[in-house]
Amino acid sequence: MARESIKARERKREKLVARYAEKRKALKEAEDWVGLDKLPRNSSAVRLHNRCRLTGRPKGYMRKFGISRVTFREMASAGKIPGVTKASW
Repeated sequence: MARESIKARERKREKLVARYAEKRKALKEAEDWVGLDKLPRNSSAVRLHNRCRLTGRPKGYMRKFGISRVTFREMASAGKIPGVTKASW
C-alpha cells in the first residue's frame, strides 16, 4: 500500500494536467517554447504515472480495470468484478 502523501501527489498532478491541457496544446501549436517553459512542470502529462485506484501500487497496473494485478486477483477471487471468472482447464 502506497503512502497517502504519494497518492495525494499523484492526484494533484492529475488536476494540474487537466487544468493546463488546453493551454499546453495552444502553446505547442504556436510553437511557443518559452511559454511552455513557464508552465508548471507537473502540468505535463508525461509526469503522470498509472497507479492502482485502491492501493496506490505503481507496478502491475492493469489499464482496463484501473487497479493493480494484486488487487485484481483478490477482487476477482471474491467475485467483485463482474464478468471475470477464474480459469481452469
